[in-house]
Amino acid sequence: MTKILITGSQGFIGSYLCAEFLEKGYDVIGVDNFSKYGPITRPHDDHPNFHLLEMGVRDFNTEEPPDLFQDVEYIIAGAAMIGGITYFHKFAYDLLATNERILAQTFDLAIKLHADHALKRILVLSSSMVFESTEVYPTPETEVKKCPPPLSTYGFQKLAAEYFCKGANEQYGLPYTIIRPFNCVGIGEEKSICESEVKSGNIELMMSHVLPDIINKILKGQSPLHILGSGNQVRCYTNGVDIARGIRMAVENEAAINEDFNISTPTATTVLELAALVWGILRPTEEFDYRSDDPFEYDVQKRIPDTTKAKEMLGFEATVGLEESVREVISYMEPF
Repeated sequence: MTKILITGSQGFIGSYLCAEFLEKGYDVIGVDNFSKYGPITRPHDDHPNFHLLEMGVRDFNTEEPPDLFQDVEYIIAGAAMIGGITYFHKFAYDLLATNERILAQTFDLAIKLHADHALKRILVLSSSMVFESTEVYPTPETEVKKCPPPLSTYGFQKLAAEYFCKGANEQYGLPYTIIRPFNCVGIGEEKSICESEVKSGNIELMMSHVLPDIINKILKGQSPLHILGSGNQVRCYTNGVDIARGIRMAVENEAAINEDFNISTPTATTVLELAALVWGILRPTEEFDYRSDDPFEYDVQKRIPDTTKAKEMLGFEATVGLEESVREVISYMEPF
């Protein structure tokens, strides 16, 4: 049974990863300190092949790793401070400083486990925000070497994460794979315990991501619906099931060694189109009406990936459509 270590295992994408790998017969060690959502239960918690270490990544003993880590073959580095657009501003320093410390400790462990034990590769979750300053759409992986660096500290830190991979490979021979998920949507995204109240019209803005924010406002009866900016921002909303499957395919394919991949649906959708879709499901008899709030500084107008490389090298294509994802998140949020 292949053993995999997933940091940030109880987070949003982390919970999808645990479900995917456990379903496919892996032995999964999860590491999480519940710093984002507080204590939370996940469907994978009781799986017989899942072992949770309730600790921060910065608490790893990298000089003498515990026996539990010594037969780990893959690490997925997912632990990080992460959130929606408001996070980029509220935690401009912490997103850089804290995430760099987390990443450095993770790589120290990976270098040790690769040199002395069974580790084959580290997979790092980067972000579409490394392409924050691009003007090439759809954006291929090669653009990361050509476009100007990101302007936000979050995007810059994610770019730095990719250089951690290259530096550890160059100096220590540590194999890596860089994964760039684009706009993950799905269930299990909760309210962060470090959020502060920001109003969007008469409703508190959810500081996570655009889909739960729109659903929340419409469920609470907001009309007209308030959205950030013009609503012409373009995103490619990718279900967590697809992202987790793409990451597993990268783990299982040796062609992914020392490569980077955009893991996403190629289907582009504006925020207004997304809002109208949610409105039509929840208020089918009412005319869609909206108002624009002032946008945040780092609200990137376009994130559209070229997904050719993942299709050709990994055989990966996203399969969950946007409406299916929207209905799934609505069903998850309605009881609350």
